[in-house]
Amino acid sequence: MSDIATPPEDGVLPVELRSALEERYLAYALSTITQRALPDVRDGLKPVHRRVLWAMRELKLDPGAAFKKCARVVGDVIGKYHPHGDQSVYDALVRLAQDFAQRWPLVEGQGNFGNVDGDNAAAMRYTEARLTEVARLLLDGLDEDAVDYRDTYDGSEKEPVVLPGAFPNLLANGSQGIAVGMATAIPPHNVAELVDAARVLLANPEAGVEELLAHVQGPDFPTGGVVVDSPSVIAESYRAGRGAFRTRARWKLEDLGRGTWVVVVTEIPWLVPKSRLVERIAELINERKLPLVTDVRDESTEDIRLVLEPRARNVDPVVMMESLFKLTELETRIPLNMNVLVRGQTPMVLGLKDALRQWLDHRREVIQRRSQHRLDAIVRRLEVLEGFLIAFLNLDEVIRIVRQADDPKAELMAAFDLTELQADAILNMRLRSLAKLEEIEIRREHDKLTKEGEELRTLLGSEARQWKRVGKELDGLAKSFGPDTALGKRRTTFEAPPSAAAADVADAFVEREPITVVVSQKGWIRALKGHVADVSGLTFKADDALMLSFPTETTAKLIVVTSNGKTFTLDAAKLPGGRGAGEPIRLMVDFDDGADIVDVFAHKAGRKRLIVTTEARGFVTSEDQLLSSTRKGRQVVNLDAARVLRFAEAEGDTVAIVGQNRKLLLFPLNQVAEMARGAGVRLQRYKDGGVSDAKVFALAEGLSFTTNGGVARRVVGDELRDWLGNRAEAGRLPPHGFPKSNRFGG
Repeated sequence: MSDIATPPEDGVLPVELRSALEERYLAYALSTITQRALPDVRDGLKPVHRRVLWAMRELKLDPGAAFKKCARVVGDVIGKYHPHGDQSVYDALVRLAQDFAQRWPLVEGQGNFGNVDGDNAAAMRYTEARLTEVARLLLDGLDEDAVDYRDTYDGSEKEPVVLPGAFPNLLANGSQGIAVGMATAIPPHNVAELVDAARVLLANPEAGVEELLAHVQGPDFPTGGVVVDSPSVIAESYRAGRGAFRTRARWKLEDLGRGTWVVVVTEIPWLVPKSRLVERIAELINERKLPLVTDVRDESTEDIRLVLEPRARNVDPVVMMESLFKLTELETRIPLNMNVLVRGQTPMVLGLKDALRQWLDHRREVIQRRSQHRLDAIVRRLEVLEGFLIAFLNLDEVIRIVRQADDPKAELMAAFDLTELQADAILNMRLRSLAKLEEIEIRREHDKLTKEGEELRTLLGSEARQWKRVGKELDGLAKSFGPDTALGKRRTTFEAPPSAAAADVADAFVEREPITVVVSQKGWIRALKGHVADVSGLTFKADDALMLSFPTETTAKLIVVTSNGKTFTLDAAKLPGGRGAGEPIRLMVDFDDGADIVDVFAHKAGRKRLIVTTEARGFVTSEDQLLSSTRKGRQVVNLDAARVLRFAEAEGDTVAIVGQNRKLLLFPLNQVAEMARGAGVRLQRYKDGGVSDAKVFALAEGLSFTTNGGVARRVVGDELRDWLGNRAEAGRLPPHGFPKSNRFGG
């Protein structure tokens, strides 16, 4: 009985929707990952780029050959190998030819192939193309069984699964792609540096990333620029295969005489359209967000030249450029995500070492396959030559058999013990080859091929010789693309990260003035001019009152703490004035439902804060960890049912904590863990209830609090002995006069 289920009578087969969707979406995702978005680690190409190069090779568009219309190339690609839209294929071809997008172009274009301004290329019927020398290296060996072939989508043609890749294209040219659930982003690199690193791996396969980075400085973008990341950050990116490179435009100061000057930008970050960049700078100038810049002009010809005029001659050019780097794409972060296909099938994130090792292993395999292909050809040719020699030695008998025999091939094979290949070669021999001189040539060719065959057998039998051959190929790459060549000279340079003073350009935008920040109990905030000591006369909206106030300056960053453990950052210069009731903080940031404001204070670099929750858990953190650059804020405290109670200044050596049960405990601050984020450690133990208040103080100066009568009191020295203990203890009832509110006050 057949295992195939009988189809339903109505022709409808019920299938569970979830399983059907999962199966089909998985098939789509795998197809996108392996056949579209991710490059192969061996040749660094996606299928569309590989098919473009293969089609151009089949059209004999070799370096130095005549150009052909791009429409002809695109037609062959989509008709034979890549059944997708013609425009997408043409866009891929155009990118391979753009010297501002590709560090080592694989296609040489003739016509309009776009520009760094972001303009599109001309239509494919107007442009022409041919392969470059770099592409020839990638394709070299396809006729020598260097790689496997597979059927095209319709089975009518063959195409290579991967290219031989005698050029480190994955790292040299990089790749960008977005798949389903994963992406790749690999910047271009300098070939001479990659070759030096590959030599290190050949000499010592166990070499670490640090040894490779002694040769690979970092990315080398076709548009130049300056990378301002530290060596440690760059090293970690290459070690993990993930990271980003902070890249800036290159600029210089141009003296116009009489104390005037302009800044000229000569190189911009990779993949940033110049026209969009100029428009953005002009918009910021019109919106008065670049107070130090008065004008921008694009004077570019073949080379980039953006002229930036300062507001006044006494403007610091470094500060002016820092403000531009902060607000425009003159500085950008170029990502590194070396997510590639290993062996053409498995997506993996590789570090620098693994990526180079995979390429070297591929080159060794190509050498093995090409050598075996050549050896097989030599063996066949030697067999033919040996047959020729037998024919020359028995020429009269061979001629007799050919003239008289009904089946000369079979009689030749029987008479002289020839193989079928030898008999066919003798029967196909031309009469002119019967000359005596030809016998000498045959013997000479036989000896030469025999020697070459022995060398190939030695090569195939020795792993060391194979790696030596790979090393010779690297020498050829170093000679062709070395730093002394026009194409191989490094374009991107490296500088130390800007200092904190140079990077922080807030002072360049805001005039420093004293203000007093006022926050109401309902979360309204405003800024009074000057430092106002007495704010008791301020008016608030109905059912609202003063929560806190503090003096600061317009250049300060304010940190808002909420009860659900989040912190938000506000610019003091952007606060509403003190004439009215101010504005709700909830309109400035994205508060979560049910969250209340716990504290607001001015950020001070390096200052520590003790975080305390209502369950008496807490930890110490730096205020630098509390800053947030988005409206959604930063989650600092991990909470369950508890809420944040205090963000107390951690200036001192002792923690004072009092519970709702009026038990007071003092213990050393160093017993509290310091972390950037977490739930914290137990600060005080209770049978019932939670914590009421906490503060940090210097034990030598004593513990101060405000009594019920509003009088400040300080307990010092041996008077505190009874309350001194260790973290997580219960504590004792507080000293005489401690307020009934269970708060330290003051």
